[in-house]
Amino acid sequence: MGTITVKGETLELDENGFLKDWQKWNEDVAKAIAEQEGIELTPEHWEIINFLRDYYKKYQIAPMIRILVKEVQKNLGADKDLKYIYKLFPSGPAKQACKIAGLPKPTGCV
Repeated sequence: MGTITVKGETLELDENGFLKDWQKWNEDVAKAIAEQEGIELTPEHWEIINFLRDYYKKYQIAPMIRILVKEVQKNLGADKDLKYIYKLFPSGPAKQACKIAGLPKPTGCV
């Protein structure tokens, strides 16, 4: 377990570095986590991050990578395939993108 402090607020992380309370997330938290992950967020990153948060709000689960790719392609365009998402989140698209989005670790994610 750890913490991350963003603009004076300390947030709890689980043993894998994911936020314990996804509702305490905001864009500043995303930027801080992304910085720790070595990622500079672009509009393309935000598109995936916001998609993940909307998906989580609707289904109360973070999607596995296979579902993430399928849903992103369906909702954001067929050109946004696994390779595209890996370019944005090279440490593992579902895991790294969910971490930055403030969501729990996806099921089936190692």
